[in-house]
Amino acid sequence: MQAKDILSHFGLSQSGDHVVRSPIDGAEIGRVSYDDAKSVDAKIKKSVDAFLAWRNVPAPRRGELVRLFGEELRANKEALGRLVTLEAGKILQEGLGEVQEMIDICDFAVGLSRQLYGLTIASERPGHRMMETWHPAGPVGIISAFNFPVAVWAWNAALALVCGDSVIWKPSEKTPLTALATQVLFERAVKRFGDAPAHLSRIVLGLRDTGQLLAKDHRLPVISATGSTRMGRELAPVVAARFGRSILELGGNNAMIVAPSAKLDLAQRAITFAAVGTAGQRCTSLRRLFVHETIYDKLVSSLKSIYSNLPIGNPLEAKTLVGPLIDKGAFENMERALSNARDEGGQIAGGGRVLENQFPNAFYVRPAIAEMPNQTATVERETFAPILYVMRYSKFDEAIARQNAVPQGLSSCVFTQDMQEAEKFLASGGSDCGIANVNIGPSGAEIGGAFGGEKETGGGRESGSDSWKAYMRRQTATINYSDALPLAQGIEFAV
Repeated sequence: MQAKDILSHFGLSQSGDHVVRSPIDGAEIGRVSYDDAKSVDAKIKKSVDAFLAWRNVPAPRRGELVRLFGEELRANKEALGRLVTLEAGKILQEGLGEVQEMIDICDFAVGLSRQLYGLTIASERPGHRMMETWHPAGPVGIISAFNFPVAVWAWNAALALVCGDSVIWKPSEKTPLTALATQVLFERAVKRFGDAPAHLSRIVLGLRDTGQLLAKDHRLPVISATGSTRMGRELAPVVAARFGRSILELGGNNAMIVAPSAKLDLAQRAITFAAVGTAGQRCTSLRRLFVHETIYDKLVSSLKSIYSNLPIGNPLEAKTLVGPLIDKGAFENMERALSNARDEGGQIAGGGRVLENQFPNAFYVRPAIAEMPNQTATVERETFAPILYVMRYSKFDEAIARQNAVPQGLSSCVFTQDMQEAEKFLASGGSDCGIANVNIGPSGAEIGGAFGGEKETGGGRESGSDSWKAYMRRQTATINYSDALPLAQGIEFAV
């Protein structure tokens, strides 16, 4: 299916003032129109109206809508997955995997719709009962990034919808078509559902200023934003100034420790997938590798051999494992980081632009391995590109300390067969990241666990576990079913 066929499949028009180009070859694949401030305001108002109706629908009934949406995703997985590849540039297997992630979170949310549990709390006063209940928070603003153009929205939206909220989505300006296609599928589910309020899910298109309009608006009590640390630093104070809540999923400078006892064949596969998949443009991409000095030469030599033979090319082709960077800016950032690494004493294997003659308007690169003398300033900064910084270590505690000695705290992992090392890595004095894995890489998280990180990663949690609580408000209630009015703490107040 070509781009025009996929857009036709979803019934999307190709009109608008803003051109959408594919990172595969730089060709135009569609056009969209951006929302102005007046349009954004109107859509927020309609989202509020939808929330006021939706919050009164029983949660299991709300789950039925999400179940129907999951069915639409299943029926259209191939088409939407291809559109993800066309618009974001990730290989087709990853595009299809992203849609599967949407399906999985819908399944999770359907079950969750019958498990929005509260608490019954013992009261110190006779004839009293205390309880804690969770209620819908309100319309949820979702700001998503290009690298996972639809899955991250689904993590938020599926939970928010079963929690009784409406959603308003500002996708990346680089990937608006996948958002519009997803909205089409959601509207089909709404039609089958029968009695959902109109405007339960809305999309606003635009640049940074459009996201700022959502962040500033007091009618949106929750803003979930995925992007760079810089973006989070700008957005979070705006939301906090009006006492809104932010769910932030920001930068990740993820590390792996490879211990002497590690199964190197498994480690090599995990390193390669995590470091070069999505052309190094995942928030959970592997960026730093700490290898024990006794196995360093063997492992790094093998990795260089693997890297030299990686199939780079059109991500729609089955043989391709490394597709393009999203745009010229990403390429320039990679070049700058490699130059800085060289200046800091790094030895670089790989890197540089490839396939320029075949794709003059796209930016394909050879993934790079940078052997670094230590954890330099360049290593401590996240670069959204396939650069793997490799460093030696001698003592395990040293490796953990160096892993933690960066501003970001998203994902981490260790490869070891030593139980003490594995347990130490997962203990309170081990990895300081939101995700810590043993004998698997830092990327490819399942939806059942809460996803997010610490420090400059933002502290937010999305997807599984009890992440649903971020989309609700907590209420503590006390019921007096006695004929007396005793006060807490034994206070006497006779009138």
